[in-house]
Amino acid sequence: MNRSWIYIMVGALFEVCWVIGFKHADDWVTWLGTAISVLISFTLIIIASTKLPVGTVYAVFTGLGTGGTVLAEMILFDEPVKVAKLLLIALLLAGVLGLKLVGGSSDSKEVAH
Repeated sequence: MNRSWIYIMVGALFEVCWVIGFKHADDWVTWLGTAISVLISFTLIIIASTKLPVGTVYAVFTGLGTGGTVLAEMILFDEPVKVAKLLLIALLLAGVLGLKLVGGSSDSKEVAH
């Protein structure tokens, strides 16, 4: 796995942090953490999109972020666990994995500057 895909995955983890922060932040420390998470998340995605197709980067980023946010809400904040939700997250992540697999290597798709 090349560095751009790692940037997307780490960026998606920070996306989960800022999305949860928007809902649960209640003081300046948690709002600061949310803002920092937004900056890190988008910086990593911008860097990844210079080497990989933008559509694929965005789809994988939002897919992982969405799945991660739903799972984090279930695990950390006692959201109801529903089988249908889990199956749909699995389907979403299968689509994200499929996009990564058909995305190919970044070497052949580098963006010229």
